[in-house]
Amino acid sequence: MRRMYGIAGVLISAMLALAACGGSGSTGTGGNPLDTSSAAPSGSASGGGGKAVIGSFDFDESVLLGSIYAQALEAKGVQVEEKPRIGSREAVYDQVKSGGLTIVPEYNGNLLAFIDLQNTAATTDEVNAALKEKLPAELEVLDSSPAEDKDSLSVTKDTQTKQSLNTMEDLAKVSKNMTVGGPPEFKKRWEARFKEVYGIEFKEWKPTGPTTADALKDGSIQAGNVFTTDPKMTANNLVALQDPKNVFPAQNVTPLLYKAGATDTIRTTLNSISAKLTTESLLDMMQKISVNKDEPATVAKEWLTSNGLA
Repeated sequence: MRRMYGIAGVLISAMLALAACGGSGSTGTGGNPLDTSSAAPSGSASGGGGKAVIGSFDFDESVLLGSIYAQALEAKGVQVEEKPRIGSREAVYDQVKSGGLTIVPEYNGNLLAFIDLQNTAATTDEVNAALKEKLPAELEVLDSSPAEDKDSLSVTKDTQTKQSLNTMEDLAKVSKNMTVGGPPEFKKRWEARFKEVYGIEFKEWKPTGPTTADALKDGSIQAGNVFTTDPKMTANNLVALQDPKNVFPAQNVTPLLYKAGATDTIRTTLNSISAKLTTESLLDMMQKISVNKDEPATVAKEWLTSNGLA
């Protein structure tokens, strides 16, 4: 705030202000008002609450997780901007790497497959070790949560019974007569891997996106890439085929960060969330969103409050 003083008063006040600020940091109420270093969009990694731009993929669970992160960080004094439903990993990854986004709720196995499709890491520990080796210097992953939303090749219960399907090995025997559905990028990511590991080859690939579970139910596809925490797995009477050779690696919810934009407050807060987030709680929250039509931000707030994180 500027005030009007006489010339002498201005000089004296300025000298006192500079002297007082000389020993203060750039954060908090006592910092130097002339120091603008904390105004960068991605925050400062050196300390303080910082700032964070949180992105999410274009599906409800990712939006929910982004809201959980955002509300928890705001409760800790971090200035947060949310950018929900940006798109696929192909669209989001480069934005984190460049610092346009500070945080994205990721799935460790899919992230590794995106960076190194031929990597054979399967368990949570193996996947995270590989990620730390493969990620570029600009990025880091924090603690993985026990919560796992895993890719699956799923079929209806009726198809499972008629075709005697329990595993992806069983599927290889009949897949050439089937149409498979999934996200637009599903074929590019997995076609070669399915053939290499299980000998699975499909008659046709359809980009069914978020309607995959419904397409299985109405019979327009016979197999589909449905996430295991999707409430429609139960509602549509779907069965996830077993994956004994771990073609789909661990898919633990794991924060991906732009390293230079992350403060200690951000890291500690997100690790606290990961410690309490379980597959069961994630499925329960997704039921509220998909079945009860609750808003993701409302569901996120309820979970954070019940776990003492907001």
